[in-house]
Amino acid sequence: MCGILGVVSQTPANQLLYDGLQVLQHRGQDAAGIATLDGQTFHLHKGNGMVRDVFRTRNMRAMKGTCGIAHVRYPTAGSSVDHNEAQPFYVNSPFGIVLGHNGNLTNAPELKQQLFEQDLRHVNTSSDSEVLLNVLAHELQAKSKGLRLDVAAIFAAVTSVHQRCKGAYAVVAMIAGAGLLAFRDTHGIRPLVIGVNETALGCEYLIASESVALDTLGFKFVRDVAPGEAVFVDFAGKLHSQQCSANAQLNSCIFEYVYFARPDSVIDGVSVYESRLYMGEFLADKIKRDWAHVPIDVVIPIPDSSRPSALQLANRLEIPFREGFVKNRYIGRTFIMPGQAMRKKSVRQKLNAIELEFKGKNVLLVDDSIVRGTTSREIVQMARDAGALKVYFASAAPPVRFPNVYGIDMPSRRELIATGRSDAEICREIGADELIYQDLADLKASVRKCNPAIQEFDASCFDGRYITGDITPEFLQAMEVRRAGDKAGSASDDEQLELELAMSASSM
Repeated sequence: MCGILGVVSQTPANQLLYDGLQVLQHRGQDAAGIATLDGQTFHLHKGNGMVRDVFRTRNMRAMKGTCGIAHVRYPTAGSSVDHNEAQPFYVNSPFGIVLGHNGNLTNAPELKQQLFEQDLRHVNTSSDSEVLLNVLAHELQAKSKGLRLDVAAIFAAVTSVHQRCKGAYAVVAMIAGAGLLAFRDTHGIRPLVIGVNETALGCEYLIASESVALDTLGFKFVRDVAPGEAVFVDFAGKLHSQQCSANAQLNSCIFEYVYFARPDSVIDGVSVYESRLYMGEFLADKIKRDWAHVPIDVVIPIPDSSRPSALQLANRLEIPFREGFVKNRYIGRTFIMPGQAMRKKSVRQKLNAIELEFKGKNVLLVDDSIVRGTTSREIVQMARDAGALKVYFASAAPPVRFPNVYGIDMPSRRELIATGRSDAEICREIGADELIYQDLADLKASVRKCNPAIQEFDASCFDGRYITGDITPEFLQAMEVRRAGDKAGSASDDEQLELELAMSASSM
């Protein structure tokens, strides 16, 4: 998962882009980068770390120009320590182009080979974003026929990109001498929104991963970029758009609403906050129906994503809601920290229990989801150490049983606590007295209640149904080996058979 921004402004863009990245910091803490365009010159600065650590005053002063793009990186492919993997990426042929990408190309290895053998282009890193940049550059060259770019040629190039690239991608790109280009994959898996600011000097346009960036920067929300659509803003401030895929259909990533997106964002017509309230209501109804025998004294959220769900659940069950954990906001999100040991160590640094809310009580802990189980296990133990009599655990999302290949770092089945385990076994693994999962149908209903027009979702990490149609057990096995190397190793024959049977059952 990453955060992207693109702006065509009437005033210097560097501060807008920096402030926007601060708002999108939750989408990636591994690296950050900003590129601005001043005439025909790009000014680029990027590096590993948080936004506040990557940029200094001297860097900001050097980034001149009224337009640019920006990126915060959360690694799903490539190295999490190599600064060369930071975005935006740049090419100078056939045009100067900088590009930032959120998502994951599922056919990146094949594209990389095509670029080298057929398109005569070289890719320097293991990042699929650099692959995507070179595919776009090649298609722009082919469609412009060596002449000056026009809007028709740009949209034709994006059409070809959609035909060649598979997977999830939301993209912003700045083309020297032309303008700002943005487009979204044909399934609309990753989010992308457009905002406008009407000034005395003319219209300014901002394109971002989440609407919260528009709000905080003073831009008015216009709409989401549609699946398969391309949007182009020229340097005169005129916006052009075109549908570039004949088979586009919205399949929003449902995990955006569960965990990744900020609650004050609106994605594809859905208030993230409101959808989380509904998740709490549906989960409460399940507890009333199937777990009425469980004596709950207090409902406690695990900060922060689960708070709306936990609050609504407590209201619906008419059980006291209490804040039982204090969060250290200077520790990063443990879910997106590379390395199991680092995640486990950071849990106790990140959260501290308030003994008063646990001592002598039967507590229901509510989290947004359970992925690896490391955080859940530590938190359950923290509740017991604080004096809880019984510790029940509820997840606003269903069990995460399958790897995600569209931009969320769930690459290994071995790291997913729910893979190959029943709910009772997971409960024992995390040390809870009872474990209650949201049903997938209810999770989807929670989002649809906010926007009934959404028919389908990417819920592959829950149901194993990969909507791009190109994901096989062999692909998942190869992905695990490629990302984890010798440490993870290859899947055994038993694991391969188990995954094939699970994927087959999930598609029925």
